[in-house]
Amino acid sequence: MKKALKKITREANFLSLTGNVAIAFFGFAGFALMARTFPVDVFGQWVLYISSGTFIEMFRFGITNTAIIRYLSGAEHEDRLKYVGSNGLIGLVATIFITLILVICHLVFPVPIKHAGYELFFTWYPLLAFVNLPFNTALVIMQADLKFGKMLLVKSLISGGFFFVLLVNYLFFKMTLVQLIWAQLLITLITSALCMMKGWDGLRHIRKATRQTNKTLLDFGKYTTFTLIGTNLLRSADTLIISLSPLGTAAVALYSIPMKLTEIQQIPLRSFVATAFPKMSRASIQGRIEEVKSVFYTYSGAMTYLFIFISLLTFVFAGFFVLLLGGRQYMGIDPVLGVNTVTIVRIFSLYGLLLPIDRMTGIGLDSINKPAMNFIKVLIMVLANVIGDCVAVFIFKSLPMVAVASIVFTAIGVWVGYRFLDRELHLQQRIVFTEGIRFYKEIYSKLKTMLPRPS
Repeated sequence: MKKALKKITREANFLSLTGNVAIAFFGFAGFALMARTFPVDVFGQWVLYISSGTFIEMFRFGITNTAIIRYLSGAEHEDRLKYVGSNGLIGLVATIFITLILVICHLVFPVPIKHAGYELFFTWYPLLAFVNLPFNTALVIMQADLKFGKMLLVKSLISGGFFFVLLVNYLFFKMTLVQLIWAQLLITLITSALCMMKGWDGLRHIRKATRQTNKTLLDFGKYTTFTLIGTNLLRSADTLIISLSPLGTAAVALYSIPMKLTEIQQIPLRSFVATAFPKMSRASIQGRIEEVKSVFYTYSGAMTYLFIFISLLTFVFAGFFVLLLGGRQYMGIDPVLGVNTVTIVRIFSLYGLLLPIDRMTGIGLDSINKPAMNFIKVLIMVLANVIGDCVAVFIFKSLPMVAVASIVFTAIGVWVGYRFLDRELHLQQRIVFTEGIRFYKEIYSKLKTMLPRPS
């Protein structure tokens, strides 16, 4: 039994899920502390800082992240070092380019930026971008190598460290948002320094980058960059459009509670995808298309069944989750905006049912070297989302309608993505569900072998 348990705890899916659960715990708990520490309008500024930073990260690392995972999956030693070097070089150049643009914009448009609530982002993100470069490059290399144990260590250090600061601040101090950002920068710097000392970041191999490996990553990345930007826009466009609407930063804070709770649904999704993509990429590079299809069927089916349970849980206990994360100030109908946050959470629980197939079709297209198709899929979803958000906010002036728009654009993404992938792999829909059942049957069988037999 001990051997079986040890084997399970070292398995990639388990380590990936454990890492995402740990990070999610620190993220949710830290979010809850921030919501209770600051007034709604001030907390809205923090949400804009975080969401804007996340969006830029997608562009900065989207150029190479998906590509490096795909190509490292099947690279030999010398080619591996060249790809790792190119990954670091492109990431560094992108960081310099983006920070220059942000600094110039801040100098030219200081008043509009401040009035829109983006002062924190334009002031501090340029510095954060350089500080977090080593640990971000380390994480993507670890994912390509399926080193989820190391990923767990790095993520826990940075997320756990910042959560500790937020907890101490909530209990004993009353730091400003700027002071908390200083703490965030320090913790990120320590984490990046560890990755550099251990050689996990691969930045020391920049000199081994070649024109060919740079071109290979950029050719693949020109599609995946915009795909990742689009994917992030699907999450951050709601916040951006609400912040620019007459509803203001208070509405941003109210909407951020259900948005954060949707990440509960995505914890297992990110974990499964992190292990599925390298497996599908390796099989595709080696010409084993049936294995690509098998991984798609198994992971799509398993996650779909799991999300039925998660969505039901979120729907039934929506009020409890809002109270737990945001506190009593987010319960009931907001007197100014007339919004019930619990209602938005319940709408998002339905949205979660569509996520598994949507995400798996996306990584499926990338794994078989069809990033252009994935880009088109995401572009269609973004256009649908932006149009839906604008109608919801500026015509209906309704936050729940913004959440409904999320369901619509995701349904469109599922249909388009599956059509594209089916065209390449000739899929059979029913196998998704039968393989999902088989996945859980195998887990049950493994658990039975671990249990002691009656004497």
